Amino acid sequence: MGKGISYKTGMALMLLAATALLYVFVNRYTEELPEMEALAAGNIKEGEKKIALTFDDGPHPHYTSQLLDGLKERGVQATFFVTGEHAQMHPEIIERMHKEGHLIGNHTYSHIQLREDNRDEFKNQLVKTNEIIREITGEEVQYVRPPYGTWDKGMEKELNMFPVLWTIDPLDWCSTNVEHIRKNVVSKARENGIILMHDYYPSTVTAALEVVDELQKQGYEFVTVEEILFD
Repeated sequence: MGKGISYKTGMALMLLAATALLYVFVNRYTEELPEMEALAAGNIKEGEKKIALTFDDGPHPHYTSQLLDGLKERGVQATFFVTGEHAQMHPEIIERMHKEGHLIGNHTYSHIQLREDNRDEFKNQLVKTNEIIREITGEEVQYVRPPYGTWDKGMEKELNMFPVLWTIDPLDWCSTNVEHIRKNVVSKARENGIILMHDYYPSTVTAALEVVDELQKQGYEFVTVEEILFD
């Protein structure tokens, strides 16, 4: 220890410095943890300043159409994970999504959550929804967003489908506060992020378009999830 500093004082200073370094490391690590985990799992890739806007639960007969209008005005392609039930009711909206370059994925037929006792039903709902979407668009469905994020990796080989989760969740389904939703997304925006929203609420439509405007100003390019996963 330095001259004039007691052993106990020196040890205390060393402990304080070590604690400070640990604090910085832990805070930085926990802020980046979701993205680091996704990268480690091979779900997103580092590099360009791209970000994906995704929507679950639709299509809604009014709100999804409004959202599509806004995205078209801004030249943005998004990814829509639709339920077979709603796709069947509104095939014209699915057809429009496809024609305007959006990626369409599977969100089961009735928004069922996978459990230990309903695997066959869950799988059948995915197959049924794939068939509904294919009949409308003429293309196979490759991507699935399992409701509540519950998934069985065995289905990836069985159905030749890729699960897509998310890195940014503003919980737009439980809030009508547009400003709150917008801030939640923008504050967490990162390269190769995947934003989870729901095109079943008017507040989400407004917030989503405000998010697009703000992040485009920050230099982000909105892409579909396949560009983040595999480009």
